Amino acid sequence: MSTAKILIIEDEPDMSDLLSINLRKAGFQVMTANSGSAAFKRIEQETPMLVVLDIMLPEMSGIEICKRLKSERATSRIPIIMVSAKGEEVDKVLGLELGADDYVTKPFSPREFILRVKSVLRRQSPADQEAERVIIGDLVLDRAQHFVKFKGQTIDLTPIEFKLLAVLMERQGRVQSRDRLLNDVWDYESSIDTRTVDTHIRRLRDKLGEAADHIETVRGVGYRFVLSNLPERI
Repeated sequence: MSTAKILIIEDEPDMSDLLSINLRKAGFQVMTANSGSAAFKRIEQETPMLVVLDIMLPEMSGIEICKRLKSERATSRIPIIMVSAKGEEVDKVLGLELGADDYVTKPFSPREFILRVKSVLRRQSPADQEAERVIIGDLVLDRAQHFVKFKGQTIDLTPIEFKLLAVLMERQGRVQSRDRLLNDVWDYESSIDTRTVDTHIRRLRDKLGEAADHIETVRGVGYRFVLSNLPERI
């Protein structure tokens, strides 16, 4: 994992240098781009294993870049960590809704940043996928082949959505708190904002369609996967 190639999309030279130095110290390979157009040219030349993306960029915003990366088949599975200045809460939430895997807020400690990078990359590792299939009703999740199907139709999920659904299905009927999900799915401690969980649950439900009613909200606690469809979903 430490040899993974990471693309930093950042127009501030000082911040780009800071991120690059710390990533290289941690053993990662680094590519840089200072705009969306430059970033897409770099990706065409060599696909990174992770993208660190600033929200405020010239020409094309980080939100627009994230949307394009996640909408194109060739880049949709590249994990993205968004970087935002304090106070850009709406942009951060929008980034997560578009498929970003995580975000960090400036200023942040280099140690926290590297831990976030390693956590996101660890979730992408094929070694973490157990050779097993979970079938509940018409919903099938296959870890070995990494697919989810509902009534025979494939549902395209991001790696983090796949892991989130797998955890819920494997613990069918048991309530999973937001803190527990942050720890087991994101590898984060409870001090991290739990709205990350809610955002990804909402996106997962949207993709599951009819099967979304299997995911029940337990008010004030978290979520659980239930076998029968519910008459009402919160």
